[in-house]
Amino acid sequence: MLTLAVEKRDVKTDVEAIRKSGFIPAIFYGPKVKSTSITLSAKEFDKIWKKAGESSIIILKEKAGEEHEALIYEVDVHPVSGIARHADFYVIEKGKKVELSVPLVFEGVSPAVKDKEGILVKVIREIEIEAAARDLPQNIKVDISKLIELDDVIYVRDLVVPNGVEIKAGKDEVVASITEAKEEVIEAPAPIDMSAIEVESKGKEVKEGEEVSTTKTESDSSKAHVKD
Repeated sequence: MLTLAVEKRDVKTDVEAIRKSGFIPAIFYGPKVKSTSITLSAKEFDKIWKKAGESSIIILKEKAGEEHEALIYEVDVHPVSGIARHADFYVIEKGKKVELSVPLVFEGVSPAVKDKEGILVKVIREIEIEAAARDLPQNIKVDISKLIELDDVIYVRDLVVPNGVEIKAGKDEVVASITEAKEEVIEAPAPIDMSAIEVESKGKEVKEGEEVSTTKTESDSSKAHVKD
């Protein structure tokens, strides 16, 4: 179980001074625990946060010896450096189960992809589970080596979870499948039928001896007449 040493904090203490000293301000709260301001090591928190994420239980251990099982609920990070500036912890009520979503980690090599040029389709990437606080896994692993043929599918019911963990999603929900890679067919442009192209005559040749027609065209009749 991951553990973080914490110390209660006076809310009047300047938070920038806390950060400059290598700590970060934080807070924990829960259904049976009042909101409490704390400080903790920035370095230790960064290591725990990268390892635990937001789906693993962390033990917050006070100097007086009191411990709280908590989840990292929210982290405020610097917009440029990405360094954590503040953290919220949600304390789990003892004896109560927790519902949350954990990521799916796809492992192994699919023969359908490797040998048959199939394409792996990850239909869902996280799944909702329920478990006691201490039984919550950081993730659920998906073994894609079971995808042997192009029509093979992994369903929720195929997932292997630790004891005490219940998956809340429907058993027949698709987790991953294989689709067949299809070569894109580029159609050649249809040949142009020159005989079908109507060429509009711009006028006609006046042969010697013929009179020139004085019939006004539509464009001529549309012009304004100029009076003498």
